[in-house]
Amino acid sequence: MKTDTYPARYWHRIPDGRIQCDLCPRDCKLHEGQRGACFVRMRAGDQMILTTYGRSSGFCIDPIEKKPLNHFYPGSSVLSFGTAGCNLACKFCQNWDISKSRDMDRLMDQASPEAIAQTAQDADCRSVAFTYNDPVIFAEYAMDVADACHARGIQTVAVTAGYMHDQARRDFYAKIDAANVDLKAFTEDFYFKLTGSHLQPVLDTLVYLRHETKVWFEITTLLIPGHNDSDEEITAMSRWIMKEIGPDVPLHFSAFHPDHKMPDIPATPASTLIRARNIAMNEGLHFVYTGNVRHQEGDTTYCPGCHAALIERDWYQITQYRLTPEGCCPDCGSAVAGRFAAQAGSFGRKRIPIAIGAR
Repeated sequence: MKTDTYPARYWHRIPDGRIQCDLCPRDCKLHEGQRGACFVRMRAGDQMILTTYGRSSGFCIDPIEKKPLNHFYPGSSVLSFGTAGCNLACKFCQNWDISKSRDMDRLMDQASPEAIAQTAQDADCRSVAFTYNDPVIFAEYAMDVADACHARGIQTVAVTAGYMHDQARRDFYAKIDAANVDLKAFTEDFYFKLTGSHLQPVLDTLVYLRHETKVWFEITTLLIPGHNDSDEEITAMSRWIMKEIGPDVPLHFSAFHPDHKMPDIPATPASTLIRARNIAMNEGLHFVYTGNVRHQEGDTTYCPGCHAALIERDWYQITQYRLTPEGCCPDCGSAVAGRFAAQAGSFGRKRIPIAIGAR
């Protein structure tokens, strides 16, 4: 498997002799030998190549709730992997050692799509997740892995910032079963200054997923003290979700910890996440969770009809599962949005590093 000269899709030539990447709204325009802002898409001759095809920063088996996905086969295990690079420049990145890596030697694990799918099957994983860095930038690799997984009855998960152009977005999500999309804030000023990107393409992705696909998706917002945690911004975001997507998309408010280029910002207190959760639920959202803190209410899935506790969690451990086989509340019959099995999985809180051969 040749991994460092893999032909990339989503580019065209422009009149001044450069080639332009059409994968994401950065629209990088490249001379010979130049790399895009993501660092992994490179011009080589008269084509673009993906330099990380078949190369990973590592593989782990995780609980699906860690993605986080609370309504996608709770308790199941997921084979997780990423590559290197990113098409955003988040100053608060919590995985910056991977996403901002310029050292291709970090990518020690090599694996073909078939090897990844076979390993997931052998390990009894229900799904494979493209995570740790954004799968948008290794879309060709991710889509090939998805094809190999689907051939074996294994589902696929994308953990992403949702920053894509329309055609690539359509091709990519045609092969994805579930996604967690980072809605990093709800102001253009935050996106531009702290991520080097723009808000609208992310909103476009969320609307597309809701109205034009069958992909199950959930949203995560990392709340950073003093930057995107005001009542006004959380209210505006919750109202937009209600209007454009509806009340049943799960929303996760997650706690920031000082990292990367924002080491002086304090960690998010649990009270901020609880306040945000209350605001979102008061605006009508049915499923709002808190992450990176211990908060039983914020870990629990409640019935949208009678408000009974249906799925209780202790971190990533399912401690109670009361859904019917049809995914409904046993007390009032209300349907709970998501993808559910008759019984919860029992993978628990484990995190198991795993090696995969290239095959």
